Amino acid sequence: MPDNDAWLAQVTEDIIDPDLPIIDPHHHLWDRNGDTYLLRELHKDTDTGHNIVATVFVECSSMYRVRGPEHLSVVGETEFVNGIAAQSASGEYGPMQACAGIVSTADFCMGSAVDEVLEAHIAAAPDRFRGIRHAAGWDDDPRVKNSHSNPPKDMMLDATFREGYARLAHYGLSFDAWCYHHQIPQLTDLARAHPEVPIIFDHFGGPLGIGPYEGKADEVFAQWKLDVAELAKCENVYAKIGGVNMAVNGFGFHKRDTPATSDDLVAETGGYYRHSIDVFGPDRCMFESNFPVDKVSVSYPVLWNAFKKIAAGFSDDEKRDLFHDTAKRAYRLDL
Repeated sequence: MPDNDAWLAQVTEDIIDPDLPIIDPHHHLWDRNGDTYLLRELHKDTDTGHNIVATVFVECSSMYRVRGPEHLSVVGETEFVNGIAAQSASGEYGPMQACAGIVSTADFCMGSAVDEVLEAHIAAAPDRFRGIRHAAGWDDDPRVKNSHSNPPKDMMLDATFREGYARLAHYGLSFDAWCYHHQIPQLTDLARAHPEVPIIFDHFGGPLGIGPYEGKADEVFAQWKLDVAELAKCENVYAKIGGVNMAVNGFGFHKRDTPATSDDLVAETGGYYRHSIDVFGPDRCMFESNFPVDKVSVSYPVLWNAFKKIAAGFSDDEKRDLFHDTAKRAYRLDL
């Protein structure tokens, strides 16, 4: 990712409600090809005025093992992040508990044989490992990049995938769902088929705004609203609200001469947040940063100011859910 700190620094804002405790339930860590986002970089973003008390790491194909069985290579990511979490827990970097929860990946297309992978993840981070994200984002247009897991079409409907997915309940783990907006009905079908597995619905289900979806924002949003309302009927699903500032979402924030303000973000993306909170309720919604991916478009303090403006009309209890308690419950965090 480009170093865009100077560009982002053009927009500064006073921090809204700086004492409000926040768990950021979605960020990544990596060190690849000169692009580094590790604990120091995370703290550089989180130590900007908002009261970030803990975070949850979500898989991003980072630090896989290069030795041993291929299907266990993904466990390297859990080992790596658990080490970062231990650094944070030392207190040398401040009071924030970085990576208090860890979400890694596994290939559910292995079926029940995925047990070996799940058990290895748990062994690598017994106090922090919380779940799996097997990304399912797929589109038939080559202009839309499919998920890094290279999923097949209709993966969430596949019987072998579901056999592996069902093993999460046995280990008390949750599933982070990353798909594109037109795949939300498949996720709803999966949630109904396995109500025993908690699901965290990432990034609003990935509303697309590029390729064949460019210029169709109203059409995409209208169908998205219907599909998300249906998904919200599944009581085993939580909604992680955020992650729509990527290029793939089509809002074009990253192309501006001057970065978006929090008011700009609310004006252009607020409908996604308001509808999600309406249908899921604050007790099943949690704001997320998706950093450093969303950093291509917005700075950390401006992003969380936007969230606080969206939540301005809610009660104190509802705000505690949206910014802290829902994430704590969904990820079973010991804070």
